[in-house]
Amino acid sequence: MNLKGRHFLTLLDYRRDEIEYLLDLAIKMKKGQVRKSLKNKSLAMLFQKASTRTRVSFEVGMTQLDGHALFMDMSTTQLGRGETVGDTAQTLSRYVDGIMARLYKHSDAEELAKYAKVPVINALTDLYHPCQTMADMMTVIEKKGRIKGLKVVFYGDCGFNMFNCTAIGFSKLGADVVACCPNLPSYSLNEAVMAKARKEAIGKISVEHDPLKAAKDADVIVTDVWVSMGQDAEKAKRLQELKDYQVNAKVMAQAKKDAIFMHCLPAHRGEEVAADVIDGTQSVVFDEAENRLHAQKAILAELMG
Repeated sequence: MNLKGRHFLTLLDYRRDEIEYLLDLAIKMKKGQVRKSLKNKSLAMLFQKASTRTRVSFEVGMTQLDGHALFMDMSTTQLGRGETVGDTAQTLSRYVDGIMARLYKHSDAEELAKYAKVPVINALTDLYHPCQTMADMMTVIEKKGRIKGLKVVFYGDCGFNMFNCTAIGFSKLGADVVACCPNLPSYSLNEAVMAKARKEAIGKISVEHDPLKAAKDADVIVTDVWVSMGQDAEKAKRLQELKDYQVNAKVMAQAKKDAIFMHCLPAHRGEEVAADVIDGTQSVVFDEAENRLHAQKAILAELMG
């Protein structure tokens, strides 16, 4: 399968077999069964939002692939002084072999991809976080042996990037995805995105507002922080409105006995998840975090190789 030169902005852009190919490659690379090289190739890493896992996993990934990664804080580039995204994309394309971008607005990622002559990889925007979902799906395959036929339940804010990608990726590979959120517009599904996701889904995408009903017979329980970067002014309001959607022992008790708990991190214990869950035996959050490295290495190798 040839994915060379493709952008990686959203899982909507990739067929089911292409996603499965990348996941299989990531697992084989993790096991040391496949060796890839990006010798003498460079990745520009544009950061508009703060990061731990994204920066380290991409930088280490490029090093392990024999390549080089350049960290670029966008506030200290000419973008911060008014240069257009398009001009930056065309300029960087003359220097590097790929661009990774962690941005506030997905429209900026699309603008980068429009003008770039090298692959652009979305490392998080307001609408999508596809690299995280690739790591999540890889983790589920490792722990469950499959994705098709599983029940995946996402708790909390279901109107933003992490639920969007969870619904797109897991349903495309055959899992039923349940959104468990307050019956309020600010946390409800992005129907424009879901309409696109459902066109390619094998599994169902549904909504359940009752946290205990949602968890019944679940194979995978997922959540994310309730207050994302840029939402600090709304913190008190969001914590109040989401307080009944914490993943705790009561929720996990409704899921299957061998259910796993996932969180993309960073986590706020006592808010979106109880400490005894994220630090308990069903939690796979650090396997999930490690798999960012392996999933991204597969993406980098195939798009830039």
